Amino acid sequence: MNAKTPTGQVDSAPLNTFTNCHAGILRHMADLGDLPLLLAPAQRARRIAEEALAFFRAAVFEHHAEEEAELFPAVLKSAAPGAERERVQAMTERLSREHRAVEALWKSLEPGLKQVAKGHDTAINTADLERLVQQYSAHAAFEEAEFLPLAQQILSRNTNHMDALDLSLHMRHMPPPMKAYI
Repeated sequence: MNAKTPTGQVDSAPLNTFTNCHAGILRHMADLGDLPLLLAPAQRARRIAEEALAFFRAAVFEHHAEEEAELFPAVLKSAAPGAERERVQAMTERLSREHRAVEALWKSLEPGLKQVAKGHDTAINTADLERLVQQYSAHAAFEEAEFLPLAQQILSRNTNHMDALDLSLHMRHMPPPMKAYI
């Protein structure tokens, strides 16, 4: 039974509950419609974080250690005394400082990247992330343009020096010897 107002008209209060309620629902449906477009970047973020976590410590830290243990000492030892050796010394010290700076940035970012890899919300310091990428890019550019050509020049003077470095790097990557059991 419909209630009547004092003027005798049917009370529309029950319909007021439904009036304009679709606007909010439609707004949420529009947002839901955007979800497929947002899933691909979220999946890519997880994949990039997973790959970076797997790669960085195994490859980048190892690369730095190899340079500092094998390449830098070989070039320093083979450099001509005086200005050349001083130049190599300054370059290797700079590159080693850059290694530590990049590694420290990585260590500060690693916990947040682990959360991203798991698909969890996290607050990553994006300025530090950008700084890591920028610093490593600059580091690699300097090493490729300045240090490695000089290292090539120095080590090429004596093929024994280059061969010794090659052997040292090869041995470093050899699997541990297997023990025989009788």
